[in-house]
Amino acid sequence: MLLLALLGALFGVGRVAPMPQPLGDVVAPAPPDAPVEAPVESPAQPVREAEPQVPTGRFTTAVEVRPILDATRPTWIAVREVDGQDLLYFTNLLAWRCGLWEVRYGLNGAPPETVLPLEPCHDDTAAPNAMVDLEGFPPYVTQPDDSIDSIDVAITYDDGTEDGAVYARSSVLMPG
Repeated sequence: MLLLALLGALFGVGRVAPMPQPLGDVVAPAPPDAPVEAPVESPAQPVREAEPQVPTGRFTTAVEVRPILDATRPTWIAVREVDGQDLLYFTNLLAWRCGLWEVRYGLNGAPPETVLPLEPCHDDTAAPNAMVDLEGFPPYVTQPDDSIDSIDVAITYDDGTEDGAVYARSSVLMPG
């Protein structure tokens, strides 16, 4: 018992570590004996309750879409030059949006704070992730020609977890 107590004191065994901060926040690590604080609700971003994570085979939950988005991270976005404009495509993320709460992005070193509007899921159909309203929810945003150098993308899954990636234009530029 004494050995376990010593190991616990040395390595923090038995303590509950503070939860990691959301993507984008830089926080100094808490001392090992610091009390764990409850998350504070931000008026700008209300705290959501995680959705049930029961696999249904319809790819409408984080537990179902996370493995796909992890595997396809290099293709989450693409840039294409069309008629003197940069089109920033989010097609891959939109195809799995039913397991997401939010997609945000930032250009050229800006933090990912711009929210991409997501078409609602079509839960009453055989293909809930189908993109049917391309006019109301285009799979891209338009920017001036050759203005995108880098893209920082952050996604929030419907279980409340976040992930993200940063892309250089050259790594996601589609051929003309």
